[in-house]
Amino acid sequence: MKTLKFKLYNHQENRYLKRSINAAEVIYNHWIALHRRYYRMYGNHLNCAKLQRHRVKLRKRKPFWQTVGSQAVQELCQRIERAYLLFFKPHKKGVSPPEFKKIKKYKSFTLKPAGYKFIGGNRVKIANRVYQYGNSREIEGTVKTLTIKRTALGELLMIVVVDNESEQTAKFKTGKIAGFDFGWKTFLTISDGTKIESPQFLKKSINAIKTASRQDSQKRKESANRERARKNLVRQHEDVANRRCNWFWKMAHELTDKFDVLCFETLNIKGMQRLWARKILDLAFGEFLQMLQGIATRKGKPVVFLWRWYPSSKTCSHCGNVLESLDISFREWRWPSCQSINRQDENAALNIQAVGGSTVRLGDVRQAMPAIAV
Repeated sequence: MKTLKFKLYNHQENRYLKRSINAAEVIYNHWIALHRRYYRMYGNHLNCAKLQRHRVKLRKRKPFWQTVGSQAVQELCQRIERAYLLFFKPHKKGVSPPEFKKIKKYKSFTLKPAGYKFIGGNRVKIANRVYQYGNSREIEGTVKTLTIKRTALGELLMIVVVDNESEQTAKFKTGKIAGFDFGWKTFLTISDGTKIESPQFLKKSINAIKTASRQDSQKRKESANRERARKNLVRQHEDVANRRCNWFWKMAHELTDKFDVLCFETLNIKGMQRLWARKILDLAFGEFLQMLQGIATRKGKPVVFLWRWYPSSKTCSHCGNVLESLDISFREWRWPSCQSINRQDENAALNIQAVGGSTVRLGDVRQAMPAIAV
């Protein structure tokens, strides 16, 4: 599976798509209200099949609902069903039920194989209307879903999920195995001694974001100036996110081209956010690992994740002995028996490489999504 994102050209026809998103929001909130009422009466969530039968009657009485295609309405019903099943799943902590949403915060609707048609070049037909999009790349493979998404700036994006059967198979070129250790000042420390510093895009732009946020809060609510200030604040955040994503993308391709097997330690992202919220959000370890995993899978490069509690920093990479405790402030330490000087990040990267490499040689490579504890 591959996800492609395109931007729709600004045109007055786009108002129909925005109207469809607003109608999807009305349907969503109505169904959430039905679910809650059904739960108060019967003590369980409303079955999707019953809701689908009720939907047919409602669409006939509510013309505004008909602006959303039947495929999008069915997908919306299934989305709510999945959310409630996850909420009622036993032993699942920290999951909230679906909530009501405002029109401004509702963002998208999704069409399955029916309801759209690509008309050559850069045009797509949705509900008997033709829209143009920026054709930055060719759509190769079978299109599974098409999602129209509205950004915080009011722009429209077209997100296409493609099943590309001709994806690249495993081709090992360099034969190199590398271990990677995440850090605060150094984003990645590689087992070959290379250090990759973090650009810290949020830290560099924090003053501009604070200024934009202050200007937004000082404007009168529901005024045109408030809306302009809000869009300026959104642009500041989008600029940070886009620069970070671009850097992650280039770094992931560089690493997957240089190494054939990449070994990481499993991270407790949510626990780290409770302690260092802004720092972790700026470094975005989880986002980078997800992007790296997808690129490595397409290139046929396995990514190995070690057990979270493996003492990579406290284990000596020369003799294998383990310290009882190691404070995070100690960047270097010497093991008494082998008299070797271990730098914390380089030592952890070497241990991750050794353990991950042994797993690969045993043939126990799991090409799955990153094992991040959240």
